[in-house]
Amino acid sequence: MPFRDRVHAGQLLAGALTKYANRDDVIVLGLPRGGMPVAFEVAAALKAPLDVFVVRKLGVPAYRELAMGAIASGGVSVRNEEVLAELGITQRTFNAVAAEEQKELARRELAYRGHDSPPEIRGKIVILVDDGIATGSTIRAGIRALRLQQPASIIVAVPTAAAACCAALEREADELIALITPEDFRAVGEWYEDFSQTTDQEVTHLLAKAGHGPIRKEPKAA
Repeated sequence: MPFRDRVHAGQLLAGALTKYANRDDVIVLGLPRGGMPVAFEVAAALKAPLDVFVVRKLGVPAYRELAMGAIASGGVSVRNEEVLAELGITQRTFNAVAAEEQKELARRELAYRGHDSPPEIRGKIVILVDDGIATGSTIRAGIRALRLQQPASIIVAVPTAAAACCAALEREADELIALITPEDFRAVGEWYEDFSQTTDQEVTHLLAKAGHGPIRKEPKAA
């Protein structure tokens, strides 16, 4: 396996991002939950602030691991038209799953940050980190949601990504960095020795341990 665990993967990934080190216009955003241990190592190595950006995969009802789309902060929704057409999934089914996942998205934002406002990224270089990319639906939703906040650029950085989805992602992100892009790609976890589930508590702990903490908006003066 190329990666022992997410910590090891993050350390290796940071080595491919050294040109973004020690800059005050860079922020690292991890996708929860599995992307956060990777993002923590990247942020620590680059000496950049770390925050979390919540995106929820919309899994096919009969097989939740297969993404038929995704939603992200800011009301962004992405559809995987190929999966929807192949399985004959109706708009009603898609909307029902999206509504269910929207509740979980809101819960996580409150649990991780204490509020549901996304981090301030206007004019910044955003490094969006996950533990891997299988279909690309989740990361595309994240990119589109972040674009609404007018960052200077969006760099997608992952330890591993399916070769089949890289070309499409390169058109949406300003830069895509993936350490390995296997042609034979079935699941992200296949490329890790330890792919244990990351918990909400671990995400919160990593944000606190980063020293920067989650980016919070200052209250407006009365």
